[in-house]
Amino acid sequence: MKIFVTGAGGFIGGSIAARLVRDGHQVNGLIRRPEQADELKALGIEPVIGSLDDRALLIAQAKAADGVINAASSDHRGAAEALIEGLAGSNKPLLHTSGSSIVGDASGGEGSDAIYYEDKLPEPTADKAARVAIDNLVLDAAKRGVRASVLCNTLIYGHGAMANAKSVQLPRLLAQAKKSGIVRHVGPGRNIWSNVHIDDVADLYARALEKSPAGTFYFVESGEAAFRDMTTAMAKVLGLGAPQDWPLEEAKKEWGYEMASYGLGSNSRVRGKHARELLGWTPKRTSVTDWISNEMMQTN
Repeated sequence: MKIFVTGAGGFIGGSIAARLVRDGHQVNGLIRRPEQADELKALGIEPVIGSLDDRALLIAQAKAADGVINAASSDHRGAAEALIEGLAGSNKPLLHTSGSSIVGDASGGEGSDAIYYEDKLPEPTADKAARVAIDNLVLDAAKRGVRASVLCNTLIYGHGAMANAKSVQLPRLLAQAKKSGIVRHVGPGRNIWSNVHIDDVADLYARALEKSPAGTFYFVESGEAAFRDMTTAMAKVLGLGAPQDWPLEEAKKEWGYEMASYGLGSNSRVRGKHARELLGWTPKRTSVTDWISNEMMQTN
């Protein structure tokens, strides 16, 4: 298949694109920075220079492809609209990347017993309403002849295909720890996130591209962990003292409102059955703390 992947220079998109090349697909990858072109070519990915604001480019690439994966942004509505326009009436697959902060509770590091399921999603908070609206726009594209699905990733860990691309959450904890000499979590760190390894993410996208039913929403998860457990493992690997609680307002100064409140300070506990039941997905990695302890400090 000829696949168009947005965000091919990033952690998720680059890893998916590289996996698809290994599977024998022809992959065009959208990147904003021309200096990433050589790295993509070395992975067998054909670089396409542009941005999510290039509506005509997105439509043209979607029309020319056998399938599209949007891994560049969960929050760019114009890009989703353009890709849907390019695929309308084709019955080709569109996989849109979302994130499970859509069910995050912004708890300031306190724990929660709430667990969310694919077939019973809550009404979004005001902070996440726009993202959920884009997810719904993509799912509704099934009515326009697009085999569209939303893959809602949880906390992703692991080393990706692109040398300098990083995941969202754990690298921020690690960078702060290296800078200050203290591993910190938001509040008491009792908040829990579902998580998944990047290799299992790429495997799921490859499966969904082939046979995901139109209009399907997936939570992408293979385990969960409290932030305190992750920072404890991180502190041990780094040879630092026990991790410290960090008041939310102080954490915001380091990471900003969105990241401190949701990415690092909320609970996002989900369970996904669609990937396992519909696509036969069986994740191979199930412990983020084991990865932190044994692999986090390795390089690509």
